[in-house]
Amino acid sequence: MSLPGLDLEKLAGRLGDGPLQAERVEGGRSNLTYIVTDGTSKWVVRRPPLGHVLPTAHDMAREYRVISALKDTDVPVPGTLFLCEDTEVLGAPFYVMEFMPGIPYRNREELGALGAGRTRSIALSLVDTLVDLHAVDPASVGLADFGRPEGYLERQLRRWGKQLDASRSRDLPGIDRLHSRLAERLPKSKDATILHGDYRLDNTLVLDDKINAVLDWEMSTLGDPLADLGLMVAYATREAPDDSVIANVSGAPGYPSTDEVIAHYAQRSGRDVSELDWYIAFNFFKLAVITEGIYYRFSQGKTVGEGFEQVGALVEPVVAQGNATLKEN
Repeated sequence: MSLPGLDLEKLAGRLGDGPLQAERVEGGRSNLTYIVTDGTSKWVVRRPPLGHVLPTAHDMAREYRVISALKDTDVPVPGTLFLCEDTEVLGAPFYVMEFMPGIPYRNREELGALGAGRTRSIALSLVDTLVDLHAVDPASVGLADFGRPEGYLERQLRRWGKQLDASRSRDLPGIDRLHSRLAERLPKSKDATILHGDYRLDNTLVLDDKINAVLDWEMSTLGDPLADLGLMVAYATREAPDDSVIANVSGAPGYPSTDEVIAHYAQRSGRDVSELDWYIAFNFFKLAVITEGIYYRFSQGKTVGEGFEQVGALVEPVVAQGNATLKEN
């Protein structure tokens, strides 16, 4: 039986020897992911969301390229099988990768069931894997032209400012002040590395308390490595109630403190993290804009699903955390 966005009859012949079955992987809110099997083997198919408009926002070739490039590095990624850019098959470009075992931990309850010791091991493995990613020389894996690292932070700040303007429907105290303070204190970018762009625990698969695969590379590029670390810290220190829209794992017993996460990254990577407050504050701004965008679409009746009615109340606390993190001179 085919699923929306996945025509198994057209996929047959490209995968396996027998009739195909599939299930949609829940959790992602952008590109669509399916597990496909012929009864003997399993694969993962990834394609853009249904009805997407901007091809650059859901670039399958880009995701496929970075995952393929990282195959022989210390970064755990699925093996890639093929990229299909013929839109006659599934209605959009897609790619196929190997199925990787593991669990995507999405909330504190799931981690809490493991106990403090195992939770700590998983969290530190998440940091170690980020260090391994940032240690990869882009040129050595054919990714020297994968992004434009010059001016990366300026472009990011400008982009998310424009995104905020596109989602404005109510007064958000402190958000314009946060944006202007970030612009005033823009740091000098560090040497460029490969960035994941949305690095957090629920974008990985955990097996035996280690990161077995890093997934969801749609935001990847070349840029300042502290942007990845700042986002991971912002996710982990965000003050928000448990909800079905934004994952929160750092409240689980045993999850390392923010200071310990940063120190572990600094010690393992040898990078200077003295300006990390800016990167954390920027990512609070980015998360606030993303969350406000979700609220805006929900308020316009353009988003359906569980938990979205709670989103509006999450924005102001995130903005406040951003301003608090960006300490006064």
